[in-house]
Amino acid sequence: MPSSNPYDVAVSQLDKAADRLRLSDGMRQILANCRRELTVSFPVRMEDGSTQVFKGYRIQHNVARGPAKGGIRYHPAVTLDEMKALAMLMTWKCAITNIPFGGAKGGVVVDPKKLTEGELENLTRRYATEISILIGREEDMPAPDMGTDARVMAWIMDTISMHKGHSVTGVVTGKPVSIGGTAGRREATGRGINYVTLEAAAYRGLHRDGLTVAVQGFGNVGANAAQCLRESGCKIVAASDTSGGVHNGDGLDPAELARYKSQGGRLMEAPFGDHLTNEELLELPVDVVIPAAMEGQVDESVAGRMRAKIVVEGANGPITPQADAVLDGKGILVVPDIVANSGGVIVSYFEWVQDLQFFFWEEDEVNERLRRVIIRAFHEVTGLAQEQAVPLRLAAVMLGARRVVDATEIRGIYP
Repeated sequence: MPSSNPYDVAVSQLDKAADRLRLSDGMRQILANCRRELTVSFPVRMEDGSTQVFKGYRIQHNVARGPAKGGIRYHPAVTLDEMKALAMLMTWKCAITNIPFGGAKGGVVVDPKKLTEGELENLTRRYATEISILIGREEDMPAPDMGTDARVMAWIMDTISMHKGHSVTGVVTGKPVSIGGTAGRREATGRGINYVTLEAAAYRGLHRDGLTVAVQGFGNVGANAAQCLRESGCKIVAASDTSGGVHNGDGLDPAELARYKSQGGRLMEAPFGDHLTNEELLELPVDVVIPAAMEGQVDESVAGRMRAKIVVEGANGPITPQADAVLDGKGILVVPDIVANSGGVIVSYFEWVQDLQFFFWEEDEVNERLRRVIIRAFHEVTGLAQEQAVPLRLAAVMLGARRVVDATEIRGIYP
């Protein structure tokens, strides 16, 4: 039975690409292994006076094409293998979009919702100190991920700046604009999904006007993707959060859903249409389904019942390998995460460049640059998929791996 371990899955995807690229055993080993794996255990003083010890990680997969780049995740289910897998996927994501970064990922095993603001800040500053031996504006630049946000990035930036004795704005991306963040970063992943979805629809011969879309996971990524798609002429017919979702064939207003959620509402109880489960949302007969929640939401069973024409992966790894094969067999186009949700790292790169130059762009310039980069990446992946007669996921990994191999061979093996 195929492994469900995320790192095993990532290596399996690499193996398929390596076979197609006819890579040597030595190059396969370089690509399959993470360059650095840092595990830290650190104490945090809680507000009741007690002390708790937390475990965290920072993984650098490959830096052949440039400094390491990758988010920091706060979640109870964080594991070393998950971090290694996500770091590898970040390497491919940066290479596919032709951004001069390598892949990294970090995380802490914690439920941030159970911490007070003071405890969350203490944990963040201590974690940042522990991983400070790896991160830096020319070495490894973290960004927000699940359970973290601009505020957390501000604490990390300030912590590293205190260590250095001067402000180091470029050490993280996804910061507030007031301290060196970029306009358009918060919406970047969702906006990128919008651009990719429209390109995928055109690739499949579908028109954007009236394109029906269901979004699983109405967090930052899903909500922004839904809003951008609606502004582009699509019809958002279903959306869900952890509680479940709401469906309305006449269309939903993402801004209205966002206001409802900001007031503490759950979409399973939203008064805007019929209610349904997260699984039922995935199985709706729509043009596009965007799984933007957690990993592994689409298993083999769910895939067998899906009726969408296109699936655009907003989350990392929402489709299991077995489900991938089922969807491919049904002729459902899957746009993989390493293409679909790359808007975040693209605009993170823009933020880093602006920080280094101390010169900042207007939001419309950020959005237009994002559009050009992500659409180019989508067409390069689809072009390779057609040339090799393979699914988009395999084509994407092939493209990313080939660019990393090229950089490795040009640089040579030290010493």
